[in-house]
Amino acid sequence: MILQEDDGNLVPPTNFSAVEDNCIYRSGFPQSSNFPFLQSLNLSSIICLCPEPYPEENLEFLQFNKVKLFQFGMDGTKESSTMSRSAITEALKVLTDVRNHPVLIHCKRGKHRTGCIVGCLRKWQSWCLSSVMDEYKHFAGVKWRETDVRFLETYDVSCVRHCLESIIYTYYGSTKRCLLCIEEILQKPLMTSVLQRHYINPYCILKESDILLFVQL
Repeated sequence: MILQEDDGNLVPPTNFSAVEDNCIYRSGFPQSSNFPFLQSLNLSSIICLCPEPYPEENLEFLQFNKVKLFQFGMDGTKESSTMSRSAITEALKVLTDVRNHPVLIHCKRGKHRTGCIVGCLRKWQSWCLSSVMDEYKHFAGVKWRETDVRFLETYDVSCVRHCLESIIYTYYGSTKRCLLCIEEILQKPLMTSVLQRHYINPYCILKESDILLFVQL
């Protein structure tokens, strides 16, 4: 599948937006007309939150561009009780694993299921709850769901924090987050040399020795 590169014809998927610049993106379900745009992002992975089989045309695009697909089937109905907390946690672990970046996360319209995942990510990034809700409602529009709001209010992100890749992302996945905690990190002598090696590129993959160092701390 060879796509013609023409910046004038790059059409993003519905509700496309950057969650973290050059790192994490969100959108509705990509159509074939969106493939050139997705190709321009140099994606490593796509996280799909729809339970239906992924379209063959989309699979061919992913295979041609060596993009990994992670699918966590979640019901798109209004009853968020059907939304699996375990599936959300597993999706968050994939989302925060820097080896999968750049990554696009999508559902059908990029509003409710995607909004809940991004909202949980924001809680994990220590956003205040009002900001989490503002972002969710911005993308959901007038069709925002009270059940989604209650889900975001009650979701416990502590289980994600126990994931090793989450620990790495907390320090290196968000430039803003890294700037906020830089002084705290530098107070830890064992952390300083690691930070000096990797801070220039906050999205880099740490060496095994560095990962072990994080675990000890």
